[in-house]
Order: sequence, then C-alpha cells, then structure tokens
Amino acid sequence: MSLPGNIILRTGEQIPLSAVVFSTSRSGGPGGQHVNKVETRVEAKLNLSERPELSRKTSERLLERLGKRLDKEGNLRVVAAAGRSQHVNREEAIRKLGNLLNVALKPRKRRIPTKPSQEVKRRRLEAKKRQSEKKERRKWRDDS
Repeated sequence: MSLPGNIILRTGEQIPLSAVVFSTSRSGGPGGQHVNKVETRVEAKLNLSERPELSRKTSERLLERLGKRLDKEGNLRVVAAAGRSQHVNREEAIRKLGNLLNVALKPRKRRIPTKPSQEVKRRRLEAKKRQSEKKERRKWRDDS
C-alpha cells in the first residue's frame, strides 16, 4: 500500500505530507521480543498555525474547533500504535489526522427551534395537578 501524497480536506484544500512531522518509538503491550526492539508506534504532528496552503477561513475554523487538542506551538498530534509495523501505523496516523481535520471542518447543523405540542402541554399540566393533589392529601388536618 502506498502512502497518499496529500491530506485532502472537505473544502477541497490539500495539506502536503511533507508538512507532517513523523516520529517513532517502541509500542507498548504484548508482542514478545519483537516489540522490545522495533519502533512501530508512530506519532504524527501537524502545525496548524503555519499552513500557507489553507485559506484564512479554513485555518480559523480548524484553530477554533481543534484548539483544545493543540499544544503550545499549535501542533495537532495523533498517535497510531495498533498495527505491528511502522508502515501500517504511519498510514493509520495519516488517516486519523485527515479524519480529525475533516470532522472539524464539517459545518454544524443549525438547530430549528420547536414549540411543544398542545398534547404535551396538557399532559404536563395534568401531571402537575396530580402531584399537587397527592401532596394536598398528605397534609395533616385537625378534624376537631
């Protein structure tokens, strides 16, 4: 499987893979001796604050929506360690990065305000009345 040349965003803009910084380390978990000597965990970092290929609007939306996931330098970081090879984890990291960016760029649905129906209002008032009557019956009365 070959790696794609760019991360394609839903806006049609593209981020070249050369903008992504990859680093590897040893994965944790089970795997015997192999896991102790091979660096298969891949970390991908993309600096969103320095992306000249993105429009101002796209950059602002990404920084706003992904702000909590960015570090102090403005890097978006994803990690892939599920695969047993560095190549598979690298592809997974690129896929995760693309998904995060595209989800952040997805327009939010506008909420259409609705009014409660007459039936819902009637049921609510009946329930309130029943509750009121129940509490009224609990009151102590002096019959003398």
